[in-house]
Amino acid sequence: MSNRPERPRLATAAVVVLAGLALAACVAGSAESGQSASGGMIAQFLLGLWHGIIGPVMLIGEIVGRFAPHLLPWKLHFYETRATGAAYDLGFYLGLAGGPPFAWSRWRR
Repeated sequence: MSNRPERPRLATAAVVVLAGLALAACVAGSAESGQSASGGMIAQFLLGLWHGIIGPVMLIGEIVGRFAPHLLPWKLHFYETRATGAAYDLGFYLGLAGGPPFAWSRWRR
């Protein structure tokens, strides 16, 4: 049994909803993502980092969109094709390497 106090369910649900909205707002292939991809090196690095972190979820979404195209209301991409810089690539691979599994393992300790 842990000594950690239980969080209220409403607060947990709010965090999940906000995280889902943030995830959906900046997926690869969206208009906002394309705008950020045309920015400077820091914007491209951060965009790549974010896309790397959410990459596993976007891969599942892209597979669903490929085999059931009418199931999702938008088109998802695993990788931003309009980002052509090395900064985006570096951020993307760093995000994939240290993404959700790393964050979850640190949070659970």
